[in-house]
Amino acid sequence: MSELFKKINERSKLAGTNKLEVLLFTLGCDLRSGRRETFGVNVFKVREVMRVPTITAAPEMPMAVEGMVSLRGRLVPVMDLVKYVGVQTENKPQIMIVTEYNQHVQGFLVEAVDTILRLDWSDMHVPPEMLNDQMGGLVTAVTELADKRLVMMVDMEKILSETTKYDDTQLFQAIRPVTVTDNKTYTVFYADDSSTARKQIERTLNALNVGARFATNGKQAWEVLQMAATEAENRGEKLKDNIQLVLTDVEMPEMDGYVLTKNIKSDPRFADIPVLMYSSLSSVNEHLGRAMGVDAYVSKLQPQKLAEAVTHYLKLDT
Repeated sequence: MSELFKKINERSKLAGTNKLEVLLFTLGCDLRSGRRETFGVNVFKVREVMRVPTITAAPEMPMAVEGMVSLRGRLVPVMDLVKYVGVQTENKPQIMIVTEYNQHVQGFLVEAVDTILRLDWSDMHVPPEMLNDQMGGLVTAVTELADKRLVMMVDMEKILSETTKYDDTQLFQAIRPVTVTDNKTYTVFYADDSSTARKQIERTLNALNVGARFATNGKQAWEVLQMAATEAENRGEKLKDNIQLVLTDVEMPEMDGYVLTKNIKSDPRFADIPVLMYSSLSSVNEHLGRAMGVDAYVSKLQPQKLAEAVTHYLKLDT
């Protein structure tokens, strides 16, 4: 399996090209439909791929959590994606994909891994509403391969949120609303394809008492921002009078966060509007984001740190 990732360090050159590399995997042939669907995960989230090791079960584990494994002295939770997705198959998972994101390491059990493909985010599309309903919001983007297979990108934030049973209520309660002394309305524009991440951002901004507008992918975000800039120009205003901060994910269909950031930073109409990158990807991507002009990087599922970053770049007091 190590051969599969021996060149992973070279993939940083993809930043800003609107491309990504995806590890394809399957969950088995579903007895109900007779189909074997293909799923994908960004290779930047993958630490290694291995045969399923011995898993130690524990009482009262959340749904689809099989237990824990010890990897180089570290206990790692293991989720059975076959159970989580609801695939009814006769075969047990044979492979574990070890991922790292949101500063967490976890294993996902799958039937098999296929290959790594280099794809373009412009070929990734928002999933149709019917598929979105069928998969319970698990899929954030879809694309069709040359062999006519449909690849579904999995929302890892959603899985992590739903399988850890982590109560973050106290984290949001600890966020203090900002104090606005100049009677000005502050608005943050954010872009994220994960419904789970968008809810976290919304809750954070609501706790800060800061206004928000959002888009569900990078292309939509850029179109909305361009329209807002044009409207501000027509009114003889600066865009910063209407939007004071942009918050963007990295992985998004149509256009990723790197290209969105590069577009914003190369357009003088967005001068003095900071761009924060809000991502679950590993620390290497912080450097890639800064190369595109990102002002700061904040890891997902950490509302307190996000609130601190927003407060800092809006230059507000709490």
